[in-house]
Amino acid sequence: MSVPAACEGPRTDGNSAQWLAGLGQSGPGRDHAVGGLHQMLLRVARAELRRRGAGQLVTGPELDDLAHQAADDAVVAIMAKLGQFRGESRFTTWACKFVILEVSAKLGRHFWRRPAAILDEDGWERLPDRFALRPDEQAQHRDLVAAVRRAVEQELTTRQRQVFMAIVVDGIPLDALAAQLGSNRNAIYKTMFDARRKLRAVLAANGYLSPSGQAGSGGTGTVRRS
Repeated sequence: MSVPAACEGPRTDGNSAQWLAGLGQSGPGRDHAVGGLHQMLLRVARAELRRRGAGQLVTGPELDDLAHQAADDAVVAIMAKLGQFRGESRFTTWACKFVILEVSAKLGRHFWRRPAAILDEDGWERLPDRFALRPDEQAQHRDLVAAVRRAVEQELTTRQRQVFMAIVVDGIPLDALAAQLGSNRNAIYKTMFDARRKLRAVLAANGYLSPSGQAGSGGTGTVRRS
């Protein structure tokens, strides 16, 4: 899991010790430390939502509410597991992983509460957009769609086909798909990467792409790499 630079904190172990001391005390000092932790995690949550393009799914106050929810739940989880921190990384790095996981989980649940319309047969007709076809190539798109569809049905594993169809054809966000399948972002990304690589090889073998993935000139004309 990549951690934002904002999570790194000063390059001193003393910084981690200060966080632990502040969060471990009682009274106003502890409240102040918890408040500081929440503010840091809220900034990270907002940045993570922007990085994942969440603004395309959620907007306005609702988007900021997701960031607050992620930061709130991350603080609760961190305080419950404070004794598990072993100093193998900076405290801020360790803490930020909690909020990043919360952002991922909340985005997934949000999508399935208010799902976008799932595409049916017509979804295949929109596939050329995924391959960056120029307007003058649109008339040739049917052969490309047929080639991709055959490759999806014949070359991909069941899992790869499920992930490819969900993300490329149905337009389901990666985080939402991970939540639905009980998986995680990295595993879904790896499955999609392998599926795309396999499909590119098939398209190249049939003249739709060059072996390097650059423009090829098969029977359907030139197709640019997505």
